[in-house]
Amino acid sequence: MFAITGITGRVGAIAAATLLKAERQVRAVVRSEEKGAAWKARGCEIAVVPDAEDQTALERAFDGVEGVFLMNPPNYDSDAGFTDTRRRVAAATRALSKVKPGRAVLLSTVGAQVSAFNLLNWAGIYEAALAETGIPAAFLRAAWFMENASWDVAAAREGRFPSHLQPLDRAIHRVSVKDIGRVAAELLQETWTGLRRIELAGPRKYSPNDEAAGFAAALGRPVEAVAVPRDTWDAQFRAQGMQHPNGRIRMLDGFNEGWIDFERNGTEQRTGSVTFEAVLRELTVQG
Repeated sequence: MFAITGITGRVGAIAAATLLKAERQVRAVVRSEEKGAAWKARGCEIAVVPDAEDQTALERAFDGVEGVFLMNPPNYDSDAGFTDTRRRVAAATRALSKVKPGRAVLLSTVGAQVSAFNLLNWAGIYEAALAETGIPAAFLRAAWFMENASWDVAAAREGRFPSHLQPLDRAIHRVSVKDIGRVAAELLQETWTGLRRIELAGPRKYSPNDEAAGFAAALGRPVEAVAVPRDTWDAQFRAQGMQHPNGRIRMLDGFNEGWIDFERNGTEQRTGSVTFEAVLRELTVQG
């Protein structure tokens, strides 16, 4: 039996589906019975955790399983102290320390090892706390999600989409959620001792210009990426409702300047098979 958090999201759903296909038992960790109904119909056991900070509910969800897949609910507007992350991590790791499942796989991120302030610091916080539980743990450090390009579909249909990743010809590691979920399921079925750091990238690096070319091929018309001037980011993000935009800004700086990248030393490397072009084709069909 494997407990899967975030099962109603993209990566968790793929991890769970992969395990079910392998005829492994899955416990779906959901906020309500209603959200778990579809997974129950597929044969999953349901564990309701209405609040990610509810240690008691998490203990019940994690108790007696071979492995747990962990996700930190995304917050793109976290305060500088990552207060929400720290509360959730404390609840989850206390629960894990008490019930001691066989292993844990955390969906972490490229750049988790970076100490300079940026939005991805949450991952370093979670990794450090999980290491303290004493259970075998794997930190799955995924590259920039290819599916983040879903934000650009509507603009790409009009011929131009804004890019905060720049210069426009600078390529970075990207990976599809399909590969992330698949690898997460594979890791849950492996056995090891201690800690593992797995860095997962796609078949090759891609730039905003590559994204534009991929959209153009999928849509059958020219598409251009347009760099958003950095000096407008703060005002733009605040206009979108953000209260703490600096973490996001510094994260983008990290990708653009190259100091957010894979650690390499002391880590395992895996490569996904899904191409960015295939993801972009699928996104244009969906929306």
